[in-house]
Amino acid sequence: MSVKESDQRDPIRLLIVDDEVGFVNILAKRLRRRNMEVASAYTGTEAIQILRKQDFDVAVLDLKMEEMDGIEVLKIFKKMDPKMVVIMLTGHGSEQAAREGIEFGAFDYLTKPCELEELLAKIREAYQERK
Repeated sequence: MSVKESDQRDPIRLLIVDDEVGFVNILAKRLRRRNMEVASAYTGTEAIQILRKQDFDVAVLDLKMEEMDGIEVLKIFKKMDPKMVVIMLTGHGSEQAAREGIEFGAFDYLTKPCELEELLAKIREAYQERK
């Protein structure tokens, strides 16, 4: 059963972490229209700094980033906030690494590019998991 935006009282607090700036900006804009409070980070270090100041329900985390990979960021997130629900985003060639992320506590993963509706469904599912 899916949760419609209008059925949800409070917006989902979402952190998007990806080093593709254009992708993050477009995704954040589209998700804000879907009753989500979205914060964006373009590096793992920036995401960790944001998480120190603010709580989130769900994080969408790219697996492959220049400075710090998604698995490393995931491990730090889970130490900082064990309830943090993390969805990994990965390219087709990195699905094994995404499965490794699940072993370290990620909720699930999606392969990029993914459809917005598929991502929304996964975010809502992850949000329900956190509750």
